Amino acid sequence: MRLNTISGRFAALTMIFVVLAELFILLPALAGFRLDYVESRLERAQIASLALLATDESLALDLESELLQNAGVFNVVLRRNDIRQLVLSSPIPGPVFATYDLRDVNLLEAMLDGVATLLDAKDRVVRVIGAPVNQAGQLIEITMPTAPLRTAMVDYGLRLLAVSAAFSILTAVLLNLAAQRLILVPIRRVISNLSAYAGAPEDPRHIIRPDARLAELREAETALEAMQKTVTSSLKQKERMALLGQAVAKISHDLRNILTTAQIFADRLEDSADPKVRRAAPKLVNSITRAVHLCETTLAFGKAEEPPPTLSRFNLSQLVAEMVEAESLAGQAEGRVEFLSDIPASLMIRADRDQLYRVLTNLVRNARQAIEGSSKPGIVEIGAGETDAEWWIRVGDSGPGLPEKAREFLFKPFTGSARKGGTGLGLTIAAELVRGHGGRLDLIRSDAEGSEFLIHVPRDAGMEALRQAGSAR
Repeated sequence: MRLNTISGRFAALTMIFVVLAELFILLPALAGFRLDYVESRLERAQIASLALLATDESLALDLESELLQNAGVFNVVLRRNDIRQLVLSSPIPGPVFATYDLRDVNLLEAMLDGVATLLDAKDRVVRVIGAPVNQAGQLIEITMPTAPLRTAMVDYGLRLLAVSAAFSILTAVLLNLAAQRLILVPIRRVISNLSAYAGAPEDPRHIIRPDARLAELREAETALEAMQKTVTSSLKQKERMALLGQAVAKISHDLRNILTTAQIFADRLEDSADPKVRRAAPKLVNSITRAVHLCETTLAFGKAEEPPPTLSRFNLSQLVAEMVEAESLAGQAEGRVEFLSDIPASLMIRADRDQLYRVLTNLVRNARQAIEGSSKPGIVEIGAGETDAEWWIRVGDSGPGLPEKAREFLFKPFTGSARKGGTGLGLTIAAELVRGHGGRLDLIRSDAEGSEFLIHVPRDAGMEALRQAGSAR
């Protein structure tokens, strides 16, 4: 039985408590036995002394020796009428080792004297003083050996130990059986349920049903039942959401193809001879473009995970220039948004070029659309630099800033959109792509003067993260 289990520790504690109980029983009992033994010697000595005092004739030496032997003492002294009289006497084999006065003794002293008698294996001569029974004098004094007393105490202690040990062991066994039945069996049931539930948490048949009789265990089972129901419900909901996501991804894929075809035909409407058609064509093209972008974004997010980045070294300023040119052409209010780039022309970065392009496009497009939505001119600024540990890219704007709700759910899908009609996927995908490089995307500030994001792409830590991810796959 191992001590790191409840049953093992309970058994060990039971054994310790049994030993302590034996000590609490044995020590007072031995002290009482010792006092009774000595008092019986005093009574015998008093009877022998009174028998001698009742006759005026002196006893023969052999009779006096027999009385002392029956009393188990060497000498008997009586004090009567303030006169101390040696009534019976015989040769003492050694000096008096200790004196015990039984007229004023407490339990602690009695137990200490009893332990001292048991531990001392030598046969000592001790003096014992007590009060005579039936007021037959002022006091009685005897000298006696300790060897018979110690032998009697050992014999009594062994018999008492055997009896009390039998009762203690029986009690310990019953307690252990009760603990097994009332505590350990319900706990093992909970553990078994947890193991079964961990194997199939989506199966409601594995949810525990509280039936423990102990109030504490029943409360634990009730709490566990509530937790398992919550987890099972969440797993079912996530499973339904995953199925729904797959369906949406399939629909978006087909819808993107349809809209792409529609976009091609809409482009031709700009060459129409009808001026009304020509004026409506750009709006139709923009609407179809946004719909296509929504489908592409939904498809990208619907994947289980983004592919690992394909790392290469490239010029960051050239990448930003391409992205700014594309966003300038996509702007709906020409000249209202100004793009500024503060990136060293020689800055080289090691990353996935296409993924970083997507990240910057998401950030810059959000900034541009925020400025266009405010009906005021503004600036989108892109800056970058490097340290010994990382590359950093800053994207800031002078727009109206993000609403409080958008800041609260900024990187959560479908909840962090700051504009009407947005999906809330752009920043989620951007943050995921940056994490794939071992870096992070942070919102530095967002207030009435604009917003600012900072991209961190580590040099070594990111590469190590990529190697670990590759080995895990």
